[in-house]
Amino acid sequence: MSKNLSYLSGRKGLSTNLFEELGNAVQKTGLLQDTDMERIRQEFLVGKATLHGTVSFYDFLKPENQHKKVYVCNGSACLCAGTQPELKEKLSRYFEAHEIGEMCCLGRCHENAAFHYGGKNFSGKAIDQIEGILDEEISLEDNYQVGVYGTPVLTLQFQGFSSYEEILKSCFQKPIAELSEELKKSGLRGRGGAGFPIAIKLDSCRNTPAEQRFIVCNADEGDPGAYSDRYLLEKRPNSVLLGMVIAGYIADATVGVLYIRGEYPESIAIIESAISEMEKHQLIGEDILGSGFSFHFKIIKAQGAYICGEETALLSSIEGQRPEVRVRPPYPAQKGLFNLPTVVNNVETLANLPFIISKGGNAYGVIGTEKSKGTKLVSLDGHFRNPGIYEVDMGTPLSVLVHELGGGFKQAVKAMHIGGPLGGLVPVSKIEDLSIDFESFSQEGFLLGHASIICIPENFPMILYIEHLFEFTAHESCGKCFPCRLGSTRGKEMLHKARTSDYTIDRKLMDDLLETLEIGSLCMLGGGLPLPVKNALEYFEDELRVYFTNDQN
Repeated sequence: MSKNLSYLSGRKGLSTNLFEELGNAVQKTGLLQDTDMERIRQEFLVGKATLHGTVSFYDFLKPENQHKKVYVCNGSACLCAGTQPELKEKLSRYFEAHEIGEMCCLGRCHENAAFHYGGKNFSGKAIDQIEGILDEEISLEDNYQVGVYGTPVLTLQFQGFSSYEEILKSCFQKPIAELSEELKKSGLRGRGGAGFPIAIKLDSCRNTPAEQRFIVCNADEGDPGAYSDRYLLEKRPNSVLLGMVIAGYIADATVGVLYIRGEYPESIAIIESAISEMEKHQLIGEDILGSGFSFHFKIIKAQGAYICGEETALLSSIEGQRPEVRVRPPYPAQKGLFNLPTVVNNVETLANLPFIISKGGNAYGVIGTEKSKGTKLVSLDGHFRNPGIYEVDMGTPLSVLVHELGGGFKQAVKAMHIGGPLGGLVPVSKIEDLSIDFESFSQEGFLLGHASIICIPENFPMILYIEHLFEFTAHESCGKCFPCRLGSTRGKEMLHKARTSDYTIDRKLMDDLLETLEIGSLCMLGGGLPLPVKNALEYFEDELRVYFTNDQN
């Protein structure tokens, strides 16, 4: 979108935010009323087309969801678990068909049967207490296993605000160059999937001349099967916030923005409370601990769009624009939110900073492998005997995670989709060949990504799963580049037709489509989709052969 729209949105800063204004206006009645549109248009000096383009994109703001009262999770984990048809049937006893919508994903992958009602998420056996939920007589909290194999970094218990005060004091007493060097020694790479060193981002942001800079926490954890960010937001919120303060100090940024999924209502409430607590202890705000450094937080509630997990789309979303992926360069560290220098990192990356600053970069750098330092949070879905969140040293054998920590599978599984919808589709025969680190997965033709694990049962059709991946991409595409917008839709159509009729797909046509998506897409949504599809075609050729023709003439 136009950089001028970024400037217009930034006129009011973050105190009066265009995206929030649109969300609040729609939430009142389910529609953007003409009176609200005119008021917002005049206040922010933007056109009606811009406002319509934004509102019509998000799942929670679309007019078709106006009368929805309950939402069923349609994420990959719940799909493979097979829990949703029965769940939907039970909900239909209490809601009309037009009152039941869908959300993706609610982060309840450890027990599935997930649904959203009344601003809260439920899963597992909660549906059996639906009457109490509807009457607001009961409040249910999900529970899952949390384990450690190696060095606890992210799963460490909160040591109290006095320990945080000491960390910040030591931080403020050191030159920025020294702190930056500690980050470089740590070797910390982005945990959202890209694996880019955070130290480079922070230095680049600081060295870009500007009167204002931002630290943005990408808490839009949209990968179906992943709930490690949710764990940190809800169980270790102070680590995330302190990490953002430290990042702000190193990058000379005074504002931290947490862009949190609307599908995670509990996370938003817990982070709001944690910010208030840190304010009480004077660890954020003006002149923190007399250092002369100030840092303030702003929470932005997302409105249902997977593409906002891509950093430039996320920035456009905060600005109230349609969340389309931006062409790079320039990179956000030079020109990001409101065209100002911005560091965007995911929740897990930022939550590592307190450990690194307090223990030193070398203490973190000795954990893991030569190129993949530190630990990694891994999400295991409900097909494991011990589903939950596990923190493991980078380099931990995948077999240890699956068989020892996860306890093995509850039923026969043929593949694991690791790293979200764009991650590698790993057949169980490859478990012994992989370890939890970036290089191992890359060398074997997979992608570690977010390190969430979704199991595909033996009896689940692989053709249906890859059709689901195309359908997911088609729904979530920002629409800016045609390889993703059109290619994902054509792929979905071909696979659906082959699965439901005697039509067979020309394999060369599919290969050409995957190549176009891979090299022609602007971001990893379209560009990453071919990886799991190629994995499926390679490792499950016998199962998929009936749906394809290999006519070489």
